[in-house]
Amino acid sequence: MTSDAPVFGKGCHLHLIDGSAFIFRAYHALPPLTRKSDGLPVGAVAGFCNMLWKYVTDEHGSDAPTHAAVIFDHSAKTFRNEIYDLYKANRPELPEDLRPQFPLTRHATRAFNIACIEIEGYEADDIIATLACQARKAGGSATIISSDKDLMQLVGDGVDMLDPIKARLIGPDEVREKFGVGPDRVVDVQALAGDSVDNVPGAPGIGIKTAAQLIEEYGDLETLLARADEIKQPKRRQTLIDHAEQIRVSKRLVQLDCDTPLDFTLESLEVRDPEPEALLGFLAEMEFRTLTARVAERLGAEAPAVEAAPPSHAPAAPDLPGIDAAGYERVSDMAALTAWITAIREAGHVAIDTETTGLDEMQAGIVGISLSVRPGAACYVPVGHVAGSGDLFGSSALVEGQLPLDEVLAALKPVLEDPAILKIGQNLKYDWKILARHGIRMAPLADTMLMSYALNAGTHNHGMDELAERYLGHKCIPIKELIGSGKAQIGFAQVAIDKAVPYAAEDAEVTLRLWQHFAPMLPAEKVTTVYETLERPLVPVLAEMEMAGIRVDGDTLKRMSNAFAQKMAQLEDEIHGLAGEKFNVGSPKQLGEILFDKMGLAGGKTGKTGAYSTSADVLEDLAVEHDLAARVLDWRQVSKLKSTYTDALQGHVNPDTGRVHTSYSIAGAQTGRLASTDPNLQNIPVRSEDGRRIREAFVAAPGYRLVSLDYSQIELRILAHVADIPALKQAFRDGIDIHAMTASQMFGVPVEGMDPMIRRQAKAINFGVIYGISGFGLSRNLRIPRAEAQAFIDTYFERFPEIRAYMDATVAGAKEDGAVRTLFGRRINTPGINQSGPAAGGARRAAINAPIQGAAADIIRRAMIRMPAAIAHLPARMLLQVHDELVFEVEEGAVEDLIAAARRVMEAAAEPAVRLSVPLVVDAGSGANWAEAH
Repeated sequence: MTSDAPVFGKGCHLHLIDGSAFIFRAYHALPPLTRKSDGLPVGAVAGFCNMLWKYVTDEHGSDAPTHAAVIFDHSAKTFRNEIYDLYKANRPELPEDLRPQFPLTRHATRAFNIACIEIEGYEADDIIATLACQARKAGGSATIISSDKDLMQLVGDGVDMLDPIKARLIGPDEVREKFGVGPDRVVDVQALAGDSVDNVPGAPGIGIKTAAQLIEEYGDLETLLARADEIKQPKRRQTLIDHAEQIRVSKRLVQLDCDTPLDFTLESLEVRDPEPEALLGFLAEMEFRTLTARVAERLGAEAPAVEAAPPSHAPAAPDLPGIDAAGYERVSDMAALTAWITAIREAGHVAIDTETTGLDEMQAGIVGISLSVRPGAACYVPVGHVAGSGDLFGSSALVEGQLPLDEVLAALKPVLEDPAILKIGQNLKYDWKILARHGIRMAPLADTMLMSYALNAGTHNHGMDELAERYLGHKCIPIKELIGSGKAQIGFAQVAIDKAVPYAAEDAEVTLRLWQHFAPMLPAEKVTTVYETLERPLVPVLAEMEMAGIRVDGDTLKRMSNAFAQKMAQLEDEIHGLAGEKFNVGSPKQLGEILFDKMGLAGGKTGKTGAYSTSADVLEDLAVEHDLAARVLDWRQVSKLKSTYTDALQGHVNPDTGRVHTSYSIAGAQTGRLASTDPNLQNIPVRSEDGRRIREAFVAAPGYRLVSLDYSQIELRILAHVADIPALKQAFRDGIDIHAMTASQMFGVPVEGMDPMIRRQAKAINFGVIYGISGFGLSRNLRIPRAEAQAFIDTYFERFPEIRAYMDATVAGAKEDGAVRTLFGRRINTPGINQSGPAAGGARRAAINAPIQGAAADIIRRAMIRMPAAIAHLPARMLLQVHDELVFEVEEGAVEDLIAAARRVMEAAAEPAVRLSVPLVVDAGSGANWAEAH
């Protein structure tokens, strides 16, 4: 501070930049970057400097600062750890390449000639709070440049916030939108709700929404705790009484300290222009060529020389050594393989990929294995390459210079099963199954596909080639360059080894680099728990299920196919009779001509071709008017059952096991629901009698039974919890028929003796509302006029206003954040939520449904992950997952024990992460086949 610095007072405006937030944002927004001269990690520093330069050069208008400072956390331990020793105990360790960059960001701040502040024992938030309060007290104003919710308690007269990413001002209205209360009560709400990220305990089972309601009703936290015995809800009342002291401690943890001791004054924070020599010198030292040139031009100074690029053999790309196939090794003898195994043990991790003869993990043979332990080094171990187009499994056709497969696997088995060595893969379930068939069960695992999925579900695909281009700036060798396409395509076993080495080794190295890129992003984006508890542990569980498969009775399938063929013929006769002529029922063109030209039904030509639309939606509408459309829908359903299931399933029976082995996609649906393929066993219709019959073909092995356990109305239960609907929650607690209760609430009719049609209407609305159903959609489902359907929906929302409030709040949050989250922290991106036009409605419905469907998916994932240990003592195994249902195969004498053990796991699957305010209920059944069990 200079002696003539003006006093901070009225008209002065202080900008307080959350430096720690800037660092983490910079670190995760850019790919890894190292200083070329010495390999020092500087990616976060580069991003930080770019953010500061943007701040310095922005035109702030009327909000231009007279004073400014960048505030940093000094260390992990603060006075709050003395209050509660587990405060922030869950925080993961800093990424190794970020740690050395922290002091450099302080140097950068000073180079920009901005005040740089950190105080031992205090968090950056406390320093920001103290300075903001001082500015307001002095008659000036302050803007906090951060989106951190913990700072929102400071917003008020003379203090606002600016989200630097969205360029959005945060005032009292925005705080109320976030917390449900004004800034002066944010601390009370946070004390009740707690914070899992900072390990603030709060009140168990009370979230932000409930906390806000309580504080709004009772005025403040102390009044609430003093009058807790007045609360009508028994569980909530007891929670507040039992945990009152814990809640008070939580308030002390979240309350920012506005009296942090400072050894400087506001006046010393006066805005100063950067000193060209100091700033340019620092940027040149960091070797930021582009930014150095841009700053020099803006400041009218000469850009200093930046260290010349190193020789071509040194790292050329900004993200570690360049990916260069020239350094890849072909491993053709045991000495070389032993050296790689030694390197794996020293590194403590290995990226692994298998090349095989096909995509069916249950039958494919191993052609080679690629390994990588560090960027720039990878190898390929060929074991099954053959000459020409000979017998792929005949040893006489093997190309010379390859190690025997059994010797390679015997050498690798100890490290691949070593619990101290991390196995890294892309879509690792495939490689896990390939190796498991040879007696190797890899653990522990890291899957880059699932890391990307946890971070970016809904924004892009998670295949390795796309991830490499997007995050590493690297284009992988296309497989077609090796195997060709069309009739001339060959198998990987026929690829020349010298061509296979760069392709296969590249896969391993790219996977390793993706792991290095994604691993530190997980905690920063708050999805570590999602990845570690919902994604990664599921890999071996699903792999074991897929390998177990399920027995299918081929004779039953053949009989069903014949029966379906006869039924299709009967329906065709009916359709031809209604049409008055014969035509190809499977031809959309001929069907359109019958419906619209001959019969004159409402409809029209669509699309550029001018063809009639005979889609299911169109036929559903027409079915109300004419039986022909209804019969065509029936015909199509039977045709699909025959072609997709009873015919196709016969071709999916594995000749070695006699069972069908489906494959589950973990990273398919962005809500976390699993997808079943080759064959798809999740879309077998269960509402029609014909669809249910298909399950009769799935049978237990001799001496065993199939057991099905199915969550009862899980999504409605989750809706009742998240929307906090007292009537629905009480009904679920009391075990009341929820659809009958809803009908009674809506239509004022008693539950006893209720007309089944009224209950059916309520059931359609109960389930439809979860998916944002419209009056149009409900009218189609119930085959009633649209106005009547809309009236049902309107009545529904009148009876349950909490659902409308939940929907509106969810959509508003999605529009602000571009995503929604499940109860378990899964982030589900909503990229189209802010669009206009027809797409907006679909995006809105998806945003409403995603937290509910996603939470249901998370719960059954948690159950599946815990299940193997829970049933390990029983002669049973888990075979299938179909949405909310799990199917097991168990010895006949252990059925009841299996049901009891599995039910315990499933009904407690949400805990301890989430304590639902409604019980989860699981229905169970058993039988000789799946239809009987379900």
